Amino acid sequence: MKSLRLPSIAAVILLTFCSLSGVQAQLRIPAASPAQTTRQGFALGEITLEYSRPAVKGRTIFGDLVPYDKVWRTGANATTKITFSSDVKLEGKEVKAGTYGLFTIPGKNSWEVMLSKDQNLGANVGAYKKENEVVRVQVKPTKLADKVETFTINIADVLPSSAVLEIMWDKTRVPVAITSDIDQTIMKNIEASLASEKPAYFEAASYYYETNRDLKQALGWVTKATEQNPKAFWIMLLKARIELKLKEKNSAIASAQKTIELAKEAQNADYEKMASDLIASAKK
Repeated sequence: MKSLRLPSIAAVILLTFCSLSGVQAQLRIPAASPAQTTRQGFALGEITLEYSRPAVKGRTIFGDLVPYDKVWRTGANATTKITFSSDVKLEGKEVKAGTYGLFTIPGKNSWEVMLSKDQNLGANVGAYKKENEVVRVQVKPTKLADKVETFTINIADVLPSSAVLEIMWDKTRVPVAITSDIDQTIMKNIEASLASEKPAYFEAASYYYETNRDLKQALGWVTKATEQNPKAFWIMLLKARIELKLKEKNSAIASAQKTIELAKEAQNADYEKMASDLIASAKK
């Protein structure tokens, strides 16, 4: 009987070992520098960022972990990438639509920010080649009041034709201006739309309002938009805003009150609040 038990015990031990080995092989832990993908609508297209996010972890970052005056991959792990779906300008310099490696040279008083055709250097930044650059700009870093623990690249201050690429880590912020020459394209699109069977009156009025164009024309368009869609509280609020900008305060208040009425009916408290704020502003 003893000779029959031994193989069974050995089999159990072997099976247990294999099971534990399998558990260890599947063990997952948090990444030291987790990957991040950010997509931001901008102008008539989109900006996409792909990068990894290391943490400060009590270390001295710039001038130590990240040396001054040397090419940095601007993150960790794989090469940081930025994609523009349409042509833009970086600090006034033209950049064609496409995907680029984002590299920087940090300095005490200024940074150089480069876009490169090379997207596969990873940690091997010593192989960086200036001849592969698409653009290089120089910008001034600013000091943050609060520490950013996790390395962050952000698209901030997004307006119809401008935005700011922010590189932030520890107490350093590096802003890079992004602009897009979309005005001519949009004006042509507005002209074509207004000549069509279904004119986009609301969109045309919105663009004129946002870009401080002919507000009388914008008011005419938004009025037509409210006639097409009389329950649209968001259109009525734009009408109130245009009237207020034209200093037609009584009309603006009336349109804002109508917005509140429509927004209550639609149970949209946000637009009720915005319309109420506009009324308060008009009465000052």
